[in-house]
Amino acid sequence: MEKKKEAKRNLVEKNKLRQLPSVDNLLREEQMQAFLKEHSRTMVTDVVREVLNQLRWEWQQEALGEQEAGEKEGTGFQERDLIVSQIIVRVEKHLKHRQQLNLKPVINATGVILHTNLGRALLGKNALKALHQVATHYSNLELDLATGKRGSRYAHLEELLSLLTGAEASLVVNNNAAAVLLALNTLARDREVIVSRGQLVEIGGSFRIPEVMSQSGAYLREVGTTNKTYPHDYRQAINEKTALLLRVHTSNYRIIGFTQETTLEELVSLGQEKGLPVMEDLGSGQLLDLHKWGLPVEPLVPDSIRVGVDIVTFSGDKLLGGPQAGLIVGKKKYIEPMKKNPLNRALRIDKLTLAALEATLKEYLNQERVIKTIPTLRMLTTSGADLRKKADSLATKLTAVGMEGLEVSVKSGFSTVGGGSMPGTEIPTWLVTLKTSQISAATLAERLRHQSWPVLVRIGEEQIILDVRTVEETEFDVLVEGIKSSL
Repeated sequence: MEKKKEAKRNLVEKNKLRQLPSVDNLLREEQMQAFLKEHSRTMVTDVVREVLNQLRWEWQQEALGEQEAGEKEGTGFQERDLIVSQIIVRVEKHLKHRQQLNLKPVINATGVILHTNLGRALLGKNALKALHQVATHYSNLELDLATGKRGSRYAHLEELLSLLTGAEASLVVNNNAAAVLLALNTLARDREVIVSRGQLVEIGGSFRIPEVMSQSGAYLREVGTTNKTYPHDYRQAINEKTALLLRVHTSNYRIIGFTQETTLEELVSLGQEKGLPVMEDLGSGQLLDLHKWGLPVEPLVPDSIRVGVDIVTFSGDKLLGGPQAGLIVGKKKYIEPMKKNPLNRALRIDKLTLAALEATLKEYLNQERVIKTIPTLRMLTTSGADLRKKADSLATKLTAVGMEGLEVSVKSGFSTVGGGSMPGTEIPTWLVTLKTSQISAATLAERLRHQSWPVLVRIGEEQIILDVRTVEETEFDVLVEGIKSSL
């Protein structure tokens, strides 16, 4: 049986596959010459070979299928011009695909505001403006314009962060994990760091506090239990090897029920008594109290500094609403050694991050306006009435297109914060749901992901769910067109 199949494959090679033109002959075609003017010869040649290999495989499968069905040898032959035409069409499609950027904008209709897989926080207009100016011009990144001498890139943010947090000094690196790593490596290398067992979190992507600590060169000293840790647990663990006391805010999960946690005030008091610095990793970090908008109470960075915490680390791209960054604020005597640590060179932020972060932080100077100018805060605080208007508007647009068999409805639901922030928090929202008998919700969701401008949705009860909280009204037309072409 196997010999018979092998003979069939050889027959295919001798007859049908010999119709395929060579790479050199194809490159002489007029249309291929046009491609060579737009793209490098290497790329075009590589794509031509890829297309030819695809055709060989497809024709082999077709030929074997024909012979299994008892069709005569030699069927399916085509004119050379038709084959070349098919190859050119495929080559053009492949070339266009290669020119497209892999990282592209998507429409987030999931209702997850800080969606880690979708890039978390959107930048505000002023941050985008600052980013564009710095990206398209030379800048005073490390130049002191007053003296004309070399300056520090961190100087652009120090005064601003001190004003917003009350801290003496600051440093910014490329993300919060880097901030924790740098602080521990600088202050506790080859020494012990005491932390509650209930705070040994995984911060995402399988990166865990114990592992970050291990990489820093510090030794983890666990105290208490998962659900209960008292001040005397820390006190009993302190010894001559202790470098600092660490508190990690569990920003991505909650422990409820039979619990007891050492307060920040108690930990700071113990640190001062024993002459040990207290470090707090706030994770998502907040500069604005969002409780009056119905959101859970979260620790604020200025409050931690006010209590007396020596080093506070937090993210720039979560509840702060800026670019990815790790912010370190606190006492100067602890921050300055971090700046001189050689590891800081590997973790430092670039000019684009710095520009976007500075512009974002300056929005917080106006506490009344900031909820409108930073997209993350605006999404978190948008009223139910405004969301209902958005949902009705989107539903009207979808209905007006007249897509046959598409059922559109509006209903209430819930959004989530995401990004390891405010775990378990559900924010009331308004949803637009889609249902069609033509295809399943899963198939429609897949097709939407493959649009030129991909659309990410939720699925529930065999319906597509669009949460308007995370969809900008300027994206409605693109969204509607994507749904139309997916049906």
